[in-house]
Amino acid sequence: MATTKKNAAAGKVEAPIDNRETFVSLQKSFADSGMPVEEKLKTLYQLQAADSEIDKIIQLRGELPAEVAALEEEIATLKERSAALAAVVDQLNRNIADAKLSISEHESTIEKYQRQLETIANSREYDSLNKEIENQELLRQIDEKTINDTRFEIAARKSEADDLKDRLTIRQEDLKAKKEELENIVEETAKEEQVLRARREECASKIDARTMSAYERIRESVHNHLAVVGIYNGDSCGGCFNTITPQRRVEIASNKKLIICEHCGRIIINPDFE
Repeated sequence: MATTKKNAAAGKVEAPIDNRETFVSLQKSFADSGMPVEEKLKTLYQLQAADSEIDKIIQLRGELPAEVAALEEEIATLKERSAALAAVVDQLNRNIADAKLSISEHESTIEKYQRQLETIANSREYDSLNKEIENQELLRQIDEKTINDTRFEIAARKSEADDLKDRLTIRQEDLKAKKEELENIVEETAKEEQVLRARREECASKIDARTMSAYERIRESVHNHLAVVGIYNGDSCGGCFNTITPQRRVEIASNKKLIICEHCGRIIINPDFE
């Protein structure tokens, strides 16, 4: 019993936020909150106004952030390919060095066998040594062909590396220009954005979590990010431009109730709070 009284004294326990909750339950919780409905609607309107101005600033940047990110990714890929090509060229040069060493060994072996030929009287051993000399000569020729082929491959790889280097230089210049352009825009709007974000945070701090969750959800679901709109042309929703019934227009004008557009789900407010 004591626990029940304690809970009652502390106030009712709010249900957890459900992103799928109906607008009816949202309207009820909106009306039950501590802040007067008109003040809450006004705060929502100011929040949307701040968010809309922030959206305009972000739109000024256009595709620049995405372009900068894409260029940075491309440059990283080009650098990886250049490093991989350099590693291949290094390995090919080592292959040439190994082939040259192998040729030297073959030539030394051939010279040794030729000296042995001068002291051999047996025709069978003579023929056997000649066969070994031929084999060593063949192996030497194979190494020489390997060296020539490898040099052609190195030349091709270096040409590819030069092309990559030129492309990398161009992309780095593009990135520098895009970054400077983006930084200039950010710098020009930084103070204004800071003020707007502070205003946004102030408004958001006054709104309960359930209403903020619904507001953010609506913003994300509509193309122009307008969750809160006024009446358009005297009788239509300012978001989807569908006609609003006279009864609902009266309710909107009173600023005493949260009104949701039955067509687009936006919150409709009478901005003339005075």
